[in-house]
Amino acid sequence: MKQMTRRERIRAALNREPVDRVPYAVWRHFPAVDKSPAGLAQSTLRFHERYGSDFLKITPAGGYAVEAWGCVEGEEVRPDGHRACARCAVRDASDWKTVRPLDPESAPGYAEQIETIVRLGFDRRIGDAPVVPTLFSPLSLARKLSGDRLSADLRAHPDLVLGALEAITETLIRFADRCLTEGLSGIFYSIQAASRKLHTEDEYARFGEPFDRRFLGSIEGRSSLTIIHCHGEDLMFDKLAALPGHAWNWDDRATPPSLRDASAMVPGAVIGGLHQWRTLREGTPEQSVAEVQDAIAQTNGRGLIIGPGCVLPMNTPDANVAAVVKELGGPLKPLPGVKLE
Repeated sequence: MKQMTRRERIRAALNREPVDRVPYAVWRHFPAVDKSPAGLAQSTLRFHERYGSDFLKITPAGGYAVEAWGCVEGEEVRPDGHRACARCAVRDASDWKTVRPLDPESAPGYAEQIETIVRLGFDRRIGDAPVVPTLFSPLSLARKLSGDRLSADLRAHPDLVLGALEAITETLIRFADRCLTEGLSGIFYSIQAASRKLHTEDEYARFGEPFDRRFLGSIEGRSSLTIIHCHGEDLMFDKLAALPGHAWNWDDRATPPSLRDASAMVPGAVIGGLHQWRTLREGTPEQSVAEVQDAIAQTNGRGLIIGPGCVLPMNTPDANVAAVVKELGGPLKPLPGVKLE
């Protein structure tokens, strides 16, 4: 088969068509620089240039989306590269009323992400890879805004939370419109709220799914790569699989369903196969390659994009990621002083 471009390869995977090689992607946080649009753009480009992923995911500081509503991130960097919220914006039920729609052009957090996108400027290092920014679902952001009190407020003050969810959704729609207008290919949409560890199915059906559908409906037809990232354990995967998207990503090595089972549930591609903690961070190149081979065996290499279940942990050994890239026949830029076998 003739060599495909990255866009052609991703499109074929989404349509479950033959590919010249199985596509892959890896992504991570850059906590040392992610408060600076210039720093985040350059670190993202250097990382992409090293591993040559078939799509490029922009991974900002996790708190960017709630900063303008009053959340403050702590300084401690967690092992996966994110910082926990040090001060939540919603500390009393009445605080939900302060969550109003934002203008992403000027709102702190969102404005810096737009600047990062502009600074990427479709740099030559991106090549022909589709670029997707990271957005969090409305109910996921409601938890970032309120922390552990969210579950109690859903029961005691549902109308107040619903009002805030309306405002968050409108803000996300405006932000996504700006991203797509800038020429990005799609959206990496992280849903951290469809886990039974956090919510009941009834709670997700009332406070989560309708807003997810509204947002995803707003980009349908404009986004050519909508990735639904299903975060957490004990997922309501049947509900997530029914959302309008192109590809689904979750910790398949840590929580059901398997890649094989999920392929029968979703209409597009599955993204996974690599355990970012046990294998990529703590394992060996040989173990990393074995997971690639198993993922391909589960899916026959159709409708598959090899990737981790979430962000790569900090200090993930380069040798493990490089082994994955070499196994898949992807481009791997040499590092100074490092000999590629």
